[in-house]
Amino acid sequence: MPEAHPAVPAGPLVDAFESHRDRLRAVAYRVLGSHADAEDVVQEAWLRLSRQDAGAIDNLGGWLTTVVGRISLDVLRSGRTRPEAVLDDGLPEFTVTLDEAPAPEELVALGDSVGLALLTVLDSLRPDERLAFVLHDVFAVPHAEIGTILGKSADATKMLTSRARRKVRAAPRPAGGAREQREVVRAFLAAAGEGRFEELLRVLHPEVEFTVHTPAGRFVTIGATEVAGRARVAGGSTQGHAATVNGFPGVISWHEDGTPRSLLAFTVAEGRITAITAVVDPAALALMELPDPV
Repeated sequence: MPEAHPAVPAGPLVDAFESHRDRLRAVAYRVLGSHADAEDVVQEAWLRLSRQDAGAIDNLGGWLTTVVGRISLDVLRSGRTRPEAVLDDGLPEFTVTLDEAPAPEELVALGDSVGLALLTVLDSLRPDERLAFVLHDVFAVPHAEIGTILGKSADATKMLTSRARRKVRAAPRPAGGAREQREVVRAFLAAAGEGRFEELLRVLHPEVEFTVHTPAGRFVTIGATEVAGRARVAGGSTQGHAATVNGFPGVISWHEDGTPRSLLAFTVAEGRITAITAVVDPAALALMELPDPV
């Protein structure tokens, strides 16, 4: 049984709620794209449950999913989300695990679609589209139940989900499995370290976006030629330890004293790197829950 939230007293109702916590947190995170917001939503769901007559609830799991969905929708509509910008302006919220280490239970449960690519796609959806897509296509919640959250009929909700699904499918998707994506990243790192410009161009998408978070702010470079030039200049600084970052290939490196030096996260689609996020700001790195040096 998951450990109860510190703010929640012990008791049968708590045990029942805790049995659903991981799933509720996964729902909220998929909808909102922020671990912090997901935790807030789940805690609010507990507070609402604690004020209810639990004995009158026939399906606790369904009731809690509906409540989490409604709270998440309110957060999206009000613009109160913290869309991956908790640590710095535009800095994504990363879940990082070393490749040789077992992945955190939450990362396994959320699966590949936790990746930055899908979160970006979901951000392009309207709040009702995003909620309908996540609840139905990811968590198999019936359209009729989603409709009660959105105030729509089951048929209208089904059309909403279909529209959201088309938008998600139209977005670039990672090609191949983790091994193929990792090979593309390895090729990039090797070419960058050896200054092989043509090889860099081969593995970079023409419109690749390279975002670097530094102590001086966030800097973005777009285009394979420009990114290849910067990567070739960086050279050996790309060496580090292979990691999985939000379900996608990444690299983490440390200083000799064990403090993190940099974190790289890659998005790979159709055999090419479409986006690279680099964090080299010591203050931002210090706030992340990063693995210790190996």
